[in-house]
This record gives sequence, structure tokens and C-alpha cells, in this order.
Amino acid sequence: MDGELLFSIVGVLVLLVLSALFSGTETALTAVSRARMHQLERRGVSRAVRVNRLIARPERLIGAILLGNNLVNILASALATSILIALFGKVGVAYATALMTALVVIFAEVLPKTYALNRPNRTALAAAPIIRPIVSALGPAADLIQVLVRAILALFDVRMRGRDDVANASEELRGALALHARDGAMMKSDRDMLDGILDLSDVEVSEIMVHRKNMVMMDADRPAREIAEELLATPYSRVPLWRDDIDNIVGILHAKDLLRAISAGQTNAAAVPSLQSLCREPWFVPETTSLIEQLNAFRARREHFALVVDEYGALMGMVTLEDILEEIVGDISDEHDVSRSIAVRREAGGSYMVEGLVTVRDLNRDFDWELPEEDAATIAGLVIHIARRIPDIGERFELNEFSFEVLRRLRNQITAVRIHPPR
Repeated sequence: MDGELLFSIVGVLVLLVLSALFSGTETALTAVSRARMHQLERRGVSRAVRVNRLIARPERLIGAILLGNNLVNILASALATSILIALFGKVGVAYATALMTALVVIFAEVLPKTYALNRPNRTALAAAPIIRPIVSALGPAADLIQVLVRAILALFDVRMRGRDDVANASEELRGALALHARDGAMMKSDRDMLDGILDLSDVEVSEIMVHRKNMVMMDADRPAREIAEELLATPYSRVPLWRDDIDNIVGILHAKDLLRAISAGQTNAAAVPSLQSLCREPWFVPETTSLIEQLNAFRARREHFALVVDEYGALMGMVTLEDILEEIVGDISDEHDVSRSIAVRREAGGSYMVEGLVTVRDLNRDFDWELPEEDAATIAGLVIHIARRIPDIGERFELNEFSFEVLRRLRNQITAVRIHPPR
């Protein structure tokens, strides 16, 4: 009897160890970094290969682990009950219930899961070789259980679909970036750049283009000397030329082409016989083109400049490769650009004086605000959207705890706004 009792006690302890293994492995494999395991597999780490194969079928993995965990827990409880009944009689049932509850909760659930939650990658790599044959053995039973579960849910008109977490990888990446930034593990500038890359497929060129009102364009019918001298006097390397109507762009004059023509035998810009022959064919793109599509088009055509038109073919503005790159790396300024610090000035009391043409996206990026970007591209457009009209100087508006005050207005254009962010 003593030998049988000792064997039963050892059996209970072994089963508790197995239960701890199941519990810790379940937590580790559900919390493991898929990106880290993928990288380790690429480096040839065999255990990472096993981990990736296990988590590739999560329903089968969890089903097999839960099945094994419940089997060992029930068997351990049955053995403990038989031991304590043999020692204390019927009251041993109560003793067994209290003892096994404490042992299972502390040593087979909380302890291994806490350890695995703090070291998921290390635990998953260590447990993968052990748990994989167990999952293979219990996998068919787990699959059968899944079939029964789906059939029961179907009786209540509950249909199982694909997992939601794989539906939008970009949102998962955004969440990870925000989490690392909040914890201080990532610099804001790095997060902004990565967010900018993720935004390329969601932002249209109309949101970042230079509006036609702010474009430098020249009449192609003007004397060649005047056009050449004016181009060389501007800070820009490309200028659209129009004829008869501003929407009728006939070509793009590049300063390099002009200088090349002058250096090829001409003595000055006035001697260039025909600027029309130097112009390049204008490239028009729809305003609804996404930035990633436009970036790929720039690379494919080896161009840096495109004109943006609306659905009716009317000129809306222009977009350059630099405009798209600025959405990723932030403002790129040279000696000719107006610094954004001039366009946005912090005032006493925590308010900001903002030029009307500053984009809502730039403000959100620079100050971590959450102003709506889908309603308007610029802060002036956002104020007009809130007011549902063109407001007068001095009017105030509220949105999402932000306060907007119109400071300057030029005819129908709001040129300056004071913003009071929430405190």
C-alpha cells in the first residue's frame, strides 16, 4: 500500500509539471513575437521553425494544448482524491478539492503563465521541441472538437470567419509603433517616419499638392527672353508654361534644359530662339491618386514633377517627389523654402498662430494632435468645414476640445488662425 501511495503521489507531481508545461507553452505561443520568430527562421534557427509551424495553425495548437492540459489536470485531481480518501475517508474529497485547487492555480497556472508572459520568445523556443509531438498526437482529437464546436455554434446561427487580427496588417503595425513610442522605446521622429510610410497608401496627392494658386506658371506667348530670365530668377528648376488659358498647359520648362541650350552655343538667354522646343511634355495625374501609386509612377517614369487635375480635367495643382518624401521624413527645407517654424508660432498661454496653408497632417505630426484629416487638407480648409461658410476675422469655433480663432482673411481665403489645443 505504501508503494502504491508513493507511486500515486509521484504521479500527481508529474501531472502537475505537465500541466505547468501546457499552461506556460500556451501563453508563450500566443504572446510570441511572430516577427522575431520569422527573423530567427530566416537565420536558420531550427527551434524558430518549429514555433512558426505551431503558430501557423492556432486553432489546432490551442485545442491540443487545452485538451492535454485538461486531461492531466483531471487525472491529477482524480489521483489526489483517491489518495486523500484512502488516508482520511470521505472527508478526503474536500481536502483533495482544496489542495488541488491551490496546487493547480499556483504551480500549474499562475506561475508558468507569469514566467511565459515575461519571456514569451525564450519560453516558446524552449518548449517548441517538447510540445510539437504532443500537438501532433492530440491534433486529430482537437480538430474533431473544433468540428463539433462549429456545428454547435451553427445551430445558434453563429458563423465562424477568419481572424480579425490578420485583416489589417497596417493597423497592427501602427498599434505597435504607438505602443513602443508610449513606452519610450522609440524616438518620435522614427515613429513619424514609419507612420508616414504606412500612410502612403491612404493619402491622395490632392492632400499634399501645391495648389494652383501658389504655383509659379508662365504664359508661353510671352517673349522667350522674359520667360528665360524669369525662370532663372526663380528658386524653382521646373515651371509650367500655359497658352490662352491657365488650364491649357503646353509644356514644362526645365532650367537645366535652358542652361544647356545657352551653353551649347548661345551667349545669353535672350538669344534662345524657341523655348517651346525646350519644353517637356506635361504629365497629368488624377487628384485621387494615392501617394504610393504616385511614388511608384515617379520611379517608373524617372520624373520628379506632375500636374494634378480633377475629374473634369481642370488644373488643381502640382506634386513633386520632394512633397511625397516630406510625408515620410518631414519637412525638407533649403535656402529658398519658408521654414515651418515661421508658419507655426507658439504663443504665450499655450496657443499657436498658424498660417492658413499649413496642412492638418503636419500639425498632427508635429504636435501629436488628432485633428480630422479627412475633412480638409489645410487648417484654413478645416475652419471653413467647421463653420460651413467663410468666417469673418475674430470668429471662434470649437472642435474636439480645440478652439480656432480666425486672425486674418484675404478676400475669401483665411490666411491665419489661432489654435488653442486642449489642456
